[in-house]
Amino acid sequence: MPEGPELHLAERYVNAVCGGLVFAGGVERSAVSKCPAVPFSSAAYRISAAARGKEVRLTLAPLGAGAPLALVFRFGMSGSFRLCAAADAPRHAHLRFLTRERPPRALCFVDVRRFGRWQLGGAWQPGRGPCVLGEYQAFRENVLKNLADKAFDRPICEALLNQKYFNGIGNYLRAEILYRLKIPPFEKARTVLEALKHQEQDPSLTLSKKLKLKRENPDLLELCHTVPMEVVKMGEKGYDPEYSGDSTVFKNWLQCYSMPGMRSLRDSKGRTIWFQGEPGPMAPKGGKTRKKRAQVKADPEAPTPEGEPGPMAPKGGKTRKKRAQVKADPEAPTPEVTTRTSKRRPRGAGSPPKPTEEKQKVVADADEPGQGRARRRRKAAAAPASSEPEAPVKAKRSRAFARRGSGTAPAARL
Repeated sequence: MPEGPELHLAERYVNAVCGGLVFAGGVERSAVSKCPAVPFSSAAYRISAAARGKEVRLTLAPLGAGAPLALVFRFGMSGSFRLCAAADAPRHAHLRFLTRERPPRALCFVDVRRFGRWQLGGAWQPGRGPCVLGEYQAFRENVLKNLADKAFDRPICEALLNQKYFNGIGNYLRAEILYRLKIPPFEKARTVLEALKHQEQDPSLTLSKKLKLKRENPDLLELCHTVPMEVVKMGEKGYDPEYSGDSTVFKNWLQCYSMPGMRSLRDSKGRTIWFQGEPGPMAPKGGKTRKKRAQVKADPEAPTPEGEPGPMAPKGGKTRKKRAQVKADPEAPTPEVTTRTSKRRPRGAGSPPKPTEEKQKVVADADEPGQGRARRRRKAAAAPASSEPEAPVKAKRSRAFARRGSGTAPAARL
């Protein structure tokens, strides 16, 4: 979610890319957006930006006659600004300001998750306190003079998200600030901040020594200013869409938020707070802390270990070993395979030659059991053919069926 530093980087981005551009025409809104339409049109106007806490204000100033119009944006979970060719506007560009050049370019408010909002008029959202980045002294005084407010009865991790007093602080910033000071996240906010109210420095110290002590031992309110400033200085190019895909620098900067070895709990609003050590006396009852483990990337070239699965292997489970698949040699001759269809004789082919008398001879002796019938069949086959033509097989069968049907017995053979 964009926090104070991201909104200030958005201010710098808009002022940098739109400083020399002239915009023209009306403001286009996407059909799916539920935010109000922008009733503004001009033949030529310029755009400038200003940030405060978690808000950015765009001012549309006509170059000729006409009153300027201001819009205040809140980025929600995924809002950002992007300058691109009008024909290549992103899919989730919900507001577009077109330039006067041809072909035109467009400054787009892009919001994939559509939690971002804009409102007409230049007034900041009421109820938000001074900005932790641009109004540090007013921010510090606003907190210390209102410690009696019931908002400081809450744990310090929840109080840091109250934009009435900590305008610009978000989830990752609160984790980093509390981690650097080793403050338990569920310590009472008033207990932590009252010590700052009565903090006094030695009046005999010079100004340079006082500043040095502040740098070496900053308190919580000072870190609410310096930690976001670190992100702003680190991400001057990181907000630009050309560099937005590379978050390596930001991830290397994080010390606590979602880092391996850190613990996490959900506060009363359901938001996750990352910390190290004990959570504090106001931790939610029954809440289970989770510790993030380091993710070790497997080496694809490392050999697979062989051996036992370990003492916690499932009982009764059978281990299987994958067999190596042997690849066929492409130069090896292909074996001939005889299929059933290849054995069949073609319809047009003639009948196979009849066996000769030599092949029909039987070597077996006539007195051997079971050989008499076979010998008789072979003798009949070897006998010379009669002068009378033999009736077809089908004709013989038809005559036999005819005799059975008529009831007459066939003539006895002599």
